[in-house]
Amino acid sequence: MRIGRIIGCLLGMFLPVVGMAQLTLQECREYARQNYPAVKQLDLLKRTEEFTLQNIRKGYLPQLAVSGKVSYQSDVTKLPFDIPGIETGMEKDQYQISAEVNQLIWDGGVIRNRKEATQAEHAVKQQEVEVGLYTLNDRVDELFFGVLLCDAKLEQNDLLKKQLELNHAQVQACMNAGTANQADLDAVKVEQLEAEQNEEELKAFRKSYAGVLGWLIGRPETVGEVFVRPEIPAVGSGVNRRPELKLYDLQRTSLDVQRKGLMAQNYPKLGLFVQGAYGNPGLNILKGGFSPYYVAGVKLTWNIGGFYTLKNDRKLIELNRHNVDIQQEIFFLNSRMETEQSNRQVDKLRGLMKSDEERIRLRENIRRSAEVKMTNGTLTVTEMLREVLSENQARQEKVLHEIELLQTLYDLQYITNE
Repeated sequence: MRIGRIIGCLLGMFLPVVGMAQLTLQECREYARQNYPAVKQLDLLKRTEEFTLQNIRKGYLPQLAVSGKVSYQSDVTKLPFDIPGIETGMEKDQYQISAEVNQLIWDGGVIRNRKEATQAEHAVKQQEVEVGLYTLNDRVDELFFGVLLCDAKLEQNDLLKKQLELNHAQVQACMNAGTANQADLDAVKVEQLEAEQNEEELKAFRKSYAGVLGWLIGRPETVGEVFVRPEIPAVGSGVNRRPELKLYDLQRTSLDVQRKGLMAQNYPKLGLFVQGAYGNPGLNILKGGFSPYYVAGVKLTWNIGGFYTLKNDRKLIELNRHNVDIQQEIFFLNSRMETEQSNRQVDKLRGLMKSDEERIRLRENIRRSAEVKMTNGTLTVTEMLREVLSENQARQEKVLHEIELLQTLYDLQYITNE
């Protein structure tokens, strides 16, 4: 029975922890991407590209045009002489309805270029969405580490509250022995109340961070979940895999396709055509009345007007390409600056963390000595409390340095998308 009670107590202690949902940083990033409205654009862009390409391919199909015409003219063609028994005059009012079918044979590569341009354009738009989605990681990280920092500070605050409870008991014992008074006990009580207030403030901050994060990732229940501290990431390979770099490459590809299309538009076009019509007059204008007819043949068209602007169009494309190169240079410069700044921050935090443990150890020794001196009546309660709070401050700074270092390392990972 005794063993059963012990097992029951242990289960009662661990079940609440096990039952609480845990949330990792990577899960938050994935949830944020799935929940963000912009992700729907990817599917819309894909479907738009499919429909556009289908329409472009239909340019190879025969093109049918139907037209009708009714006209009246002031004069008509007449023979300069009369032929006995034959009416050679034409009517001044004319009527025609026709249908023409044109079949493209060769267009200089215009349709092919339009397909390539459409694919390149939509690839750029899709990558622009990917760039926007990638920036979500930075927002998620900021909120996630904000919650972790609040959790760590709450943990240290709990340690302070327990220490103050021990100090309260010590001062109470001193009062009973006549070596302390009510003011000394009140001094401890004030610090306990401040610790309670600090706890409420930290809980409010945590709820705020977790609430905003829950809204961002589409999980309102995030406020009550346990946030798992991530492992220290491996950074420093120096390889930049940010989606912006792929965007710049796709923009250059799109400009290359546009440049190829300039010449395609200036090539001649060759096609077949068949025209059937019914009108008055028909092809034989000397024969009066309505009659059907048809015309078939090969058609060559060449609009050379595009050659007038070809040189400037190429220069404009080159200027746009140069602009993309400048944007990439600016991106690399900013990335190097951010990386250098983050590396300096990492070095600083690691240097501080080397002395954090020693500071805490020394502060703990000083606090214990102060408690003994206070009990012996050689140190005031206020002076003892100052050492207690100094130790707590050292512990808080250690926690802050740990979370800041972890967040800075993930910032470095974000800068290069390693």
